[in-house]
This record gives sequence, C-alpha cells and structure tokens, in this order.
Amino acid sequence: MKENEKNRGYSDKAADRGEPSYVWRAGQQRRMNMIRAAGGDRCRGTILENGCGVGAYLSRLAPDAAIAVGLEVERERGAEALALTDPNRGAVVNAVGETLPFADNSFDLILSHEVIEHVNDDRLCVQEIVRTLKPGGRLVLFCPNRGYPFETHGIYRRGTYRFGNKLFVNYLPRPLRDRLCPHVNVYTRSDLEKLFRGLSVRFVERTVIFGAYDNIIARSGKFGVVLRGILQALEKTPLRFFGLSHFWVVEKEDSADR
Repeated sequence: MKENEKNRGYSDKAADRGEPSYVWRAGQQRRMNMIRAAGGDRCRGTILENGCGVGAYLSRLAPDAAIAVGLEVERERGAEALALTDPNRGAVVNAVGETLPFADNSFDLILSHEVIEHVNDDRLCVQEIVRTLKPGGRLVLFCPNRGYPFETHGIYRRGTYRFGNKLFVNYLPRPLRDRLCPHVNVYTRSDLEKLFRGLSVRFVERTVIFGAYDNIIARSGKFGVVLRGILQALEKTPLRFFGLSHFWVVEKEDSADR
C-alpha cells in the first residue's frame, strides 16, 4: 500500500471513529476521578465501557471491578485493550453500541466516553445502555458540547477530510454544520434530553466541563497551566456553556417504581 493510501485510511478511520486515549496525562486522570466519584460502589461491580478504544480507562477500572467488559467496534483497538486488561477481571467484545450483546439488567456502571457522537443511531445506543443497566445502575457519559468554539473532529471540505480544530463550525446552522461534519455529532443540553426522553432514568448530574489542555501545557508550560486553571474555574459559572464536553451521570430507575 502506498504511503498516501495508508494516511488516507488512517484519516478516514479517525474521522469515523475518533481517536482514543493513547497516553495517560492530567486530563485522563481528572476524568477517571470523575468516573469513580460518579460510580461510587458501582465501580466494584460489573462494568461496561461502551467504546473502550485501546483500553486506557478499561484497564484502570478493571482491578477494582468484579468484571469490566469493554465493547469496541474496531478489532485492532479491542485487541490492544484486551492486552492491557487483567484477564481475570476484564474482557473485550467486538460489537456496536446499537445492539449490545448483553442481557437486560447486566451492569452496575456503564461508561460512554466521547463515543455516542460517532455511532449511527445515538438514540438507540442510549436505549441499549439503559436496557442493560441494572436498576440503580449508572451511566457516566462524556460527549461533545455544541457550545464549544472549536469542532475538534475536523471537517469535510469538497470531499476531503481536514483534520484539526475548526473554529466556530459548531455555531453554524445545523444543516450547514452537519454538511461539514457528517462523520460526527455534537450536542446541546436539549439534544441530550431528547435521547433520554421516555426512558426510566433520573439525572444525577448534568454539567459541562473544559479540557485539561495537556498539549498546550507541554508546549508552553506555565501559560498552559494558567489557561487550564482559568477555564476549569469557569465550570462553576454560566460560562461553562462554552466548555468542551458534556458530563452527565444518569441512573436507571426501577420501572415498577415509576
């Protein structure tokens, strides 16, 4: 295969599936702390990471869990995740989020980390998550916020994928934004509420967070640290509207109690 064909294939996969966490830095650790706080004792039960990538989060959740299962559509990534995960506590399944190969009421905790924006049917994916959660089980959800000034997944222009952060794309009218970004969704609070409408859930936490900006810190040092501190402080203000990602914690209710 020619080098440009390799690069094109890599770009297409990055566009369609996104890029998983390959390195572990402050941003990943911060989110892991949020996951553990949201899950509580559920982190010691049965866990599913719906879209586990190469296993950065799964491998760190597995040691405390009764069992931690990763679901990954890309076989190569799933194999890497399995190699990182304790075989006595973890497993990886090659499948898609719209048809989870698990029984009803299977999991105490499900993590969906920057995944639903890439699936073909996000409503069906959420329904499947709720179906497979135990009553009292929780979903920890991270996904892109439309209020963020940059589209972080690149755009398609004249049929060519252009990787990188694209300013103000998410502020365009939805039809135009979706023409530039047919490969990835982005969400307002209202968009997410629609995904859960009619399901037996309660919302434990719904907020927006900024990133950790580890790449900026690596390049610019103190400036990046100050920038991160300022932006993360905005999470406690209405200006969190401009944050990078939604962070939702959603608990399944017992339908008999509704």
